[in-house]
Amino acid sequence: MSRLARPRTASPREPTIALINVVFLMLIFFMIAGTLAAPMDGDLTLVQTETLDGRAPPDTLVAHADGRLSWRGEPIETTGDFMAGQQEGGQGQILRIVPDRALPAQVLVRLSGELRAAGAAQVMVVTERALP
Repeated sequence: MSRLARPRTASPREPTIALINVVFLMLIFFMIAGTLAAPMDGDLTLVQTETLDGRAPPDTLVAHADGRLSWRGEPIETTGDFMAGQQEGGQGQILRIVPDRALPAQVLVRLSGELRAAGAAQVMVVTERALP
């Protein structure tokens, strides 16, 4: 007895069109939902700061890339001497420090700790803020 081979039926086709439609709808949804901030006015022109000379505010400590400190252009020998020479004996004062971009973070943390130990109430690090 010979068995008759059954004709093979084609495998069910995948619903690729439906999949493409779902992906397209998801794309549209995320494009619309992804706009969280209101767009800026079309006639707005932003300020050009390329030619401005970047300077630290006058009443801040400047921490240079090699760890040196300066105050109003004058070099600072030690943080303790600096704090002793400040108004009110340096006690309870809020200090601002502007670090150089190349200053290692460990040095900045060490300097901040030394200033706090010498009597600064708070040490604030001044940085530049970029547009989001």
